[in-house]
Amino acid sequence: MARRKQRPEEPAEELSVHELIEGPTQDLTSARAALAAREVAQVEATQDLSALAEDRTQDLSALADDRTRDLSAAAAAVTSGGAATLTAPERTGPDGRVRLDLPRLPAPGALYRRALLGALPGTGGRRRPDVPAVELAVSGVTVDPAHLADYDRVCGFRLADRLPATYLHVLGFPLSLRLMTAPEFPIPLTGVVHVANRITVLRPVEAGETVDFRTYAENLRPHERGRQLDVVLVGSVDGEEVWRGVSTYLGRERAAGGGPRREPGDRPTPPAASAHWRVTPRVGTDYARVSGDHNPIHTSRLGARLFGFPRPIAHGMWSKARCLAALEGRLPESYTVEVAFKLPVPLPSTVAFSATATGATWDFALHDARQGRPHLVGTVR
Repeated sequence: MARRKQRPEEPAEELSVHELIEGPTQDLTSARAALAAREVAQVEATQDLSALAEDRTQDLSALADDRTRDLSAAAAAVTSGGAATLTAPERTGPDGRVRLDLPRLPAPGALYRRALLGALPGTGGRRRPDVPAVELAVSGVTVDPAHLADYDRVCGFRLADRLPATYLHVLGFPLSLRLMTAPEFPIPLTGVVHVANRITVLRPVEAGETVDFRTYAENLRPHERGRQLDVVLVGSVDGEEVWRGVSTYLGRERAAGGGPRREPGDRPTPPAASAHWRVTPRVGTDYARVSGDHNPIHTSRLGARLFGFPRPIAHGMWSKARCLAALEGRLPESYTVEVAFKLPVPLPSTVAFSATATGATWDFALHDARQGRPHLVGTVR
């Protein structure tokens, strides 16, 4: 049988990040639901999802309103697997968030299955118009040296006991993921876009130290493509804050309220490259393994196409980590590194890394090596 001639690649890679978020013009709802149903069917044979189904009925907004109910019983019901017990919540800070202490970090796999279940028609839950006034916390998180070494290899860091700035994001990410997969979280996890990330290292953290994490959402705001919010993750050692990460996520919505769309301007000439990196498809699967972020847009051609990408794309936090690894040895003891994620890095591709120093500040960027399209721009200060 003659093989059907393949259609040429669509020029999706020429689009801006806002156009990529917009995605293809056809309705992908049924296709996404089919993918979610298939993923659920694959795990139902090996895991009882009843606990997840019960968890979906929990409303974090009710947990945040202790004026009308006893929060102690409610807190005991919100667990990573439905079996463990939480301590009673208490008010924390001037923002009046309710703190819920989890006994352990949640399992990322179960949380992604929760998100896929929520993508099925009629199961998405009731979304809040604002961020829940809840802060999740977990204490006593330790570093697995083998996992740290694996992460260092995948991202290009030297093997060392000092934790890379981006590693604590990976270590505490399951806690933030638990918050984001709550059924009433204002932006659904499926299809969300990570558009920016800021990390502040207040002092170096060593692999032998035990870290306490807390996470919360804030600053929900309109965007021309939907709504954005910030998810804050804070790491502390012995009661002292040592690390803080702020991830900005965009949830695309049909009726956006952020004003008129910006017109694309002329693309500036990319800076001279300091290095070229070949980014293979294995980067997607390897980083998914060490980070626990198994979003199919990074690991599956089918999954990427269902969300509007012609082929899988690299994780944004891998790109940031790889850039920091290139600056390793030139970073101070404490600093803030902020990046904006522009065009995704398709897998495979070749990217150009550039970095320039001005006093104590580093400006760096990642561009497409052939056409100069920007993937990431960042600053260390």
